[in-house]
Amino acid sequence: MANAKLKLYYFNGRGRAEVARIILAAAGKEYEDLRFSGQEWPKYKPETPYGQVPALSVDGVVYAQSVAINAFLAREFGFHGKNNLETFKIEEIVHLWEDFSNPAIDVLFHTDDKTAKEAGIKKTKEELAPRLLKFLEGILAKNGTGYFVGNRLTLIDFIVFDALNGGTLSQFFDVSNFPLIQKNVGLVKSNQRIASYIASRKETPW
Repeated sequence: MANAKLKLYYFNGRGRAEVARIILAAAGKEYEDLRFSGQEWPKYKPETPYGQVPALSVDGVVYAQSVAINAFLAREFGFHGKNNLETFKIEEIVHLWEDFSNPAIDVLFHTDDKTAKEAGIKKTKEELAPRLLKFLEGILAKNGTGYFVGNRLTLIDFIVFDALNGGTLSQFFDVSNFPLIQKNVGLVKSNQRIASYIASRKETPW
C-alpha cells in the first residue's frame, strides 16, 4: 500500500486525527489532509461510513474509527509489532490509553453541566491522569529501551507523544516526576520527519 492514494477526513483540529498525521509524517507519506469546519461537515458526512470522523480514504474506499485507522497506518509503514507478541503488547497499551482518553474527552466536550464538568476535569487531572502515567512509566522501565515496545518507534509512542505535546488531552498531564516518559517523548521528537512536521503544523483551537 506504499503507493496508495490516501485522504484523511477531519475537522480543522488535532483531536483524534493527529496520531494518524504523525504516523504519516514519520513515514514520509504524502496524503490529502482534508480539514473542514463544523459548518462544512454536512457536505462531507455522507462520504464517511458511519457519519463520523476521522475517516481515511485508501484509493477511494473510505474507512473509519481512529483506533483502526492508526493501527492500519502503523502496520503499513512499519510502526507496529514485529511479531504477534509485540503487536499484542502495543494493542494492550493502546486500549489502556483508550480507557483513559474516552472519558477524558467526554468530560471536555460532552459534559454540559458546568459543575459536573469542573469536577470531571479535576478528577481526571488529579487522579486518573497520574494513575495512567504511573502505568506508562512502569512499562517503559520494564522494557528498558526508552520505547514502550521493542527498541524502536511504534504506534503507542506516537499516541503518548501526541497527548503530551500539544494534543487535545495535554492539559491533564504533568510528567515532571516521570523521567522515562519525558525521555520517550524526546525520542519521538528527535525523529527528523516528526520534528519537521511539528515545527510546520498549523495552530488550531484544539
